[in-house]
Amino acid sequence: MNTQIKHYILEHEDELIQNRRYLHQHPELSLEEFKTTQFIAQELDKLKVPYRLMEPTGVLAEIKGSEPGKTVLLRADMDALSIDELNHHLDYCSVEVGKMHACGHDAHTSMLLSALKALLSVKDQIKGTVRFIFQPAEEIGQGAKKMVEQGVLEDVDNVFGIHIWSVHETGQVVCDPGPSFASADIFKIHFKGKGGHAAQPHLSHDAVVMAAEYVNNVQSIISRSVDPLSPAVLTIGKFEAGDRFNIIAENAVLEGTVRTFNNETRSVVATQMQAYAEQIAEMYHGSVEFDYSYVTEVVDNHLQSAQLVQSITEQTFGKDFVHHDAPTMGAEDFGYYMKNIPGAFATVGCRNVDKETDYPHHHARFNVDEEALKYGAELYAQYALCYLNQDEF
Repeated sequence: MNTQIKHYILEHEDELIQNRRYLHQHPELSLEEFKTTQFIAQELDKLKVPYRLMEPTGVLAEIKGSEPGKTVLLRADMDALSIDELNHHLDYCSVEVGKMHACGHDAHTSMLLSALKALLSVKDQIKGTVRFIFQPAEEIGQGAKKMVEQGVLEDVDNVFGIHIWSVHETGQVVCDPGPSFASADIFKIHFKGKGGHAAQPHLSHDAVVMAAEYVNNVQSIISRSVDPLSPAVLTIGKFEAGDRFNIIAENAVLEGTVRTFNNETRSVVATQMQAYAEQIAEMYHGSVEFDYSYVTEVVDNHLQSAQLVQSITEQTFGKDFVHHDAPTMGAEDFGYYMKNIPGAFATVGCRNVDKETDYPHHHARFNVDEEALKYGAELYAQYALCYLNQDEF
């Protein structure tokens, strides 16, 4: 543990909270984070830290230490959601109608900015390079990919990210080795039949029947085609069909998501889903368009990186702050950074019933116990310094 970093974070905690509140008041949706990008750039200008503006939004900044060494990447996402905030009692409630930081990305951005400042204060102790990524568009699963395409992983040896987490009590850190967040895919299935009068079904090919057959039976792919020791979730969240009560539908459209923890299972589910859709369409004399998009990768924590997070947490905050939990089928596009580079992704609890910060993510009343911010900011900074300054990894 570096005591200078701890002291810096604690001494500047008010600024950390103020930055989070400013960002919370001014949320921006995915790939529209222009003011947020500008805010970060202005802060970096004050610090004279070199940075690069990404396209269309986002910022890459670097701090090079006094000695050469490896490069560690720290990432925070910064986009908001299209939700009307209901926390009207807060003086920092969103001022943007229909936009809200309902997942904590405002906290992530402010924590990483404070971590950058803390690391800058101990620059002479850094062996190597710390790269900071303020990433757009996590909520639509596109931001990490866009950043990678623009070269943010060049020469990077390790990656680390944090997500504030209302499931766990304030300050509790979870970073277990292995899968922690699932991959998330999106599918759209368009069954096409032949419309007609409801009184003459024999002259038509009902798309509703095709889609209903699919919905009723597609879960058998999970129960019969997937290894029961490899979790998978297939959810159909949208079903649209028909034009009128007495017309047999010519079109029916299904949309949904698939979540898995390994790519082999992912491939089995996608392949079987398409085959099943085509067979049903043929059986009912129709046709089908099957569109399946691989969106986010599994967040799979590297053993040594996860152990480093746990060790830092215990030494910095105390043994009671090291928490363990099962993986979630929720998704995070941070996994895209980890496809070929080792690293870790931790959650930091922000749940406090007394402060009403126990609402789930993506809820219109979601809020963060701001006591959690100092833990997240310090964990970012301590991880970077510990990783770079250890002799072997």
